[in-house]
Amino acid sequence: MSDSKLAGSVNQLSISSGSTLPSSANPGRQQLLKLAVSNQRQVNYPVTKKDSRVLEGKRYSSSKQKDEPIAGVPSPMGPQWRDFHIGMFEIGKPLGKGKFGRVYLAKEKKTGFVVALKTLHKSELIHSRIEKQVRREIEIQSNLRHKNILRLFGHFHDEKRIFLILEFAGRGELYQHLRRASRFPESTAAKYIYQMANALAYLHKKHVIHRDIKPENILLGIDGEIKLSDFGWSVHAPSNRRTTLCGTLDYLPPEMVEGKEHTEKVDLWSLGVLTYEFIVGAPPFEDVSGHSATYKRIAKVDLKIPSFVSPEAKDLITRLLRHSPEQRISLEQVVKHPWMLKHKASWSSDQ
Repeated sequence: MSDSKLAGSVNQLSISSGSTLPSSANPGRQQLLKLAVSNQRQVNYPVTKKDSRVLEGKRYSSSKQKDEPIAGVPSPMGPQWRDFHIGMFEIGKPLGKGKFGRVYLAKEKKTGFVVALKTLHKSELIHSRIEKQVRREIEIQSNLRHKNILRLFGHFHDEKRIFLILEFAGRGELYQHLRRASRFPESTAAKYIYQMANALAYLHKKHVIHRDIKPENILLGIDGEIKLSDFGWSVHAPSNRRTTLCGTLDYLPPEMVEGKEHTEKVDLWSLGVLTYEFIVGAPPFEDVSGHSATYKRIAKVDLKIPSFVSPEAKDLITRLLRHSPEQRISLEQVVKHPWMLKHKASWSSDQ
């Protein structure tokens, strides 16, 4: 998959007050795209394979190419949702606050469809020099369709802010559930890791590396299902190798700590750290002495697993937390691991 295909509608976004128009070789859809700038807002709609080809200036045959179906996610925003603006929404309570803005519960007035509206202040993005990171987050997440990945329905902007229209995850942040429980029962942890493995397999198939897996970046849907979010550090990596140091310290793999090239297998390491934290209640390499000590423990894979962790869970954790990326268990093996099979019968819903 090329970068241009992944980019989708992000080319319509401008962090500055100015705006740019995408090009199109198709006269019919070109008229829709020409509406892209109107009263400081932009047209945006879920981009399908067909739309991506139009944005790339390619021809398509409607009889041969159909819109890509959404895996396990309803599609409430059809053609009537192409022209987004703030007046379309009733704004409710704040759901969260970050360095660059807030997330609000919101309802589309016409349909009553509930979403999470994330606001980002352009001045803060520019000051912190993360404009590219935001563009990358939008271009990647807007093209993902999986039941365990938070959906980005669209985006628009005004002079000062960028608005992201996100799927509403009814049960909130997984991190808060973990903090209240201290640690999860292994059956619950196994269900979450199973869903995470499926989400990551989908991402990797699309050549996307998340690179910032942690409880704070996972939400729970209304039925308690995992919703992987926050793609700010994600990359589309067709070259298969990256060198940027990113993510959260406790979850960094040895290859990042040592400044080496990395691949999608960094997500396997992070999945192992996540499994450990779900069961134990804290990351495995966290050291109260400071960052330097944590770095050293990661580089040495100084792993100490408490005795209350089951043999099956211990086996999975140690198979994921291998210093050599090539020795880490695959996602396909994760979902078939004995720890998963042991607990799968207890899960109340189909995974």
